[in-house]
Amino acid sequence: MTPDRSHRTAVVAIPPEAVWEPIQAIRRRHDRHAARWMPHVTLLYPFWPEERLAEAVAALAPALAAVPAFDAELATLRWFEHRDQHFTLWLAPEPEAAWKAVHAALLAAAPDCDATARFAHGFTPHLSVGQVLGAARRDALIAEIAAGWAPLRFPLVEVALLRRDPDGPFTVAARLRLAPGA
Repeated sequence: MTPDRSHRTAVVAIPPEAVWEPIQAIRRRHDRHAARWMPHVTLLYPFWPEERLAEAVAALAPALAAVPAFDAELATLRWFEHRDQHFTLWLAPEPEAAWKAVHAALLAAAPDCDATARFAHGFTPHLSVGQVLGAARRDALIAEIAAGWAPLRFPLVEVALLRRDPDGPFTVAARLRLAPGA
């Protein structure tokens, strides 16, 4: 890790707490990171170290003020495949173009924090809900979760700068507003 970026800070979108419970019910059972992170869509991670958070607010706030707020939805379950049959299960935030616009604005303001954009298909907005080993177990778990899942809708009006102490969970250090929606 370069000294200019830290795994103890991140820029994320957090759904309103009013819609957390269905997400958390899945995460408590299947996500080994549930105690460290609240439900979120990662936008920039790793991010600038904590001592640069005031600078981050000054850089990111104007960029986000030009991006309109929008109505988000979590309806579809998908997965990423890692190596050796390890999978991450995630909810696909929609509309994807709006999420990518938020990411692009943030990346323009902090271009050195591009880890979330370096994948073969670029930035993929996602809200992780668990990890699983094996394709058969993945398929069974997706079927189980999907059978009880109802799409969640919420307005995305802000993103959060997170920080964490070495042994603690991430907490919100600052909230940055998007432009009023169309």
